[in-house]
Amino acid sequence: MNSVTPSSPKVSARMSRQASKDTAVELAVRRLLHAAGLRYRVEYPVPGMPRRRIDVAFPRAKVAVLIDGCFWHGCPQHATQPKANAEWWRAKLDRNMARDRETTECLVAQRWTVLRFWEHETPADVAVQVEATVKRRKVLFERGRKG
Repeated sequence: MNSVTPSSPKVSARMSRQASKDTAVELAVRRLLHAAGLRYRVEYPVPGMPRRRIDVAFPRAKVAVLIDGCFWHGCPQHATQPKANAEWWRAKLDRNMARDRETTECLVAQRWTVLRFWEHETPADVAVQVEATVKRRKVLFERGRKG
């Protein structure tokens, strides 16, 4: 197998069917945030970065929530290394992780708070952290407008 393509058309087809948005974890987190009274944007474009999206965004508070899949983003606890066509997969997954770092750096440079979570994290725990961060940022922005 060469290192330019996935190991087989079957594997490629299976991987392309993996949800990249609206995953069960994302939906659960969004339901909890909505129930807590928070309003947000879904699949919000990363400012200045075409073809990059924020899973859950709070543009006014400048909070970006990204929920990363363990396989695709290299979770230190759950990432696996495919055996077939290992070189191709390693390069692909490394590019994904580099893109994640680049996206985070871009958002931070624009004064966004970036919250990254793994898909294995409990939606309730994620929602609590997001809610606290959004509320804290809103208070800071309100103080800045008054002063």
